Amino acid sequence: MVDGVNVPKNIVLIGFMGCGKSTVGRELQQRLGYPLVDMDSLIEQRSGRAIATLFSELGEPAFRDMETHLLEELCDPDAPRRIISTGGGVIVRPQNRALLRQLGYVVWLQAPVGTILDRTSRNRDRPLLLTDDPKTRIMALLDERMPWYLETAHLTLDTRGLDSGEIATGILESARYFFTGHP
Repeated sequence: MVDGVNVPKNIVLIGFMGCGKSTVGRELQQRLGYPLVDMDSLIEQRSGRAIATLFSELGEPAFRDMETHLLEELCDPDAPRRIISTGGGVIVRPQNRALLRQLGYVVWLQAPVGTILDRTSRNRDRPLLLTDDPKTRIMALLDERMPWYLETAHLTLDTRGLDSGEIATGILESARYFFTGHP
């Protein structure tokens, strides 16, 4: 219990695209044995379309609606404990930020702009970065979203210079402290 409220023991990973949410999620899944829910992959699977296709055919608001509906579904109090890896923009909507905190322990994974650019530049499935100047776009989106990441996260973790095992260890130690009633 935290502040008199039962806290689900989900670990929720948020952060900009290319910050390592999926990789760290897989590491946490191996260590804890919890199912991993990769929200973007699940939305793709259910819709039968890639995220980039959803953005181009339906637009960003429709995609954000899908994220919100999935978060509402994940908040089922009878669901098993999970590791949840979110899309980078899930925090744009106030409703989503509240749902994320309801889900469990929220960890904001951060990476430097150069690292994000390196990791995302090889992937043409990033609809928000399909621009002539992806670095400027990354910086603008990070600036816009930073207050929302801060508002949502219980823990902020700079992943610079750390491998997924080290990141997972830090998350598990912090989560253990959080779930034992020490906010």
